[in-house]
Amino acid sequence: MSLISDELGQASTKKKEFLGIMEKLIPWSQWVGIVQPHYYKGERGNKPYDLELMLRIYVLQHLYNLADDAARNEIIDSRAFSQFCGVDSSNQVPDGDTIGRFRHILERNQLGEAFFTNV
Repeated sequence: MSLISDELGQASTKKKEFLGIMEKLIPWSQWVGIVQPHYYKGERGNKPYDLELMLRIYVLQHLYNLADDAARNEIIDSRAFSQFCGVDSSNQVPDGDTIGRFRHILERNQLGEAFFTNV
């Protein structure tokens, strides 16, 4: 193995380890319960994305300072990110506009920052 691949492997491992810690620290079902009343009901139009998936994407955006489209791209490109989100195909990852609309729901209802003060 080259020095570059060793470095990349270590960086990826550190990211995966950190996300593993976050996985255990975050009370996902509690967060889902808090956001559920504000999330799309799916009564009209396309079926909404899984709420926990959207929360996981929001966490990645917050932790890594990612814009909406950048978050989508990182989830597709990074094995650690896709595993954290529980997706195994780019078809399961929402587009940047959908990610942005979800972020706006959290911001409009002042939910986003409150999550991170409790972790």
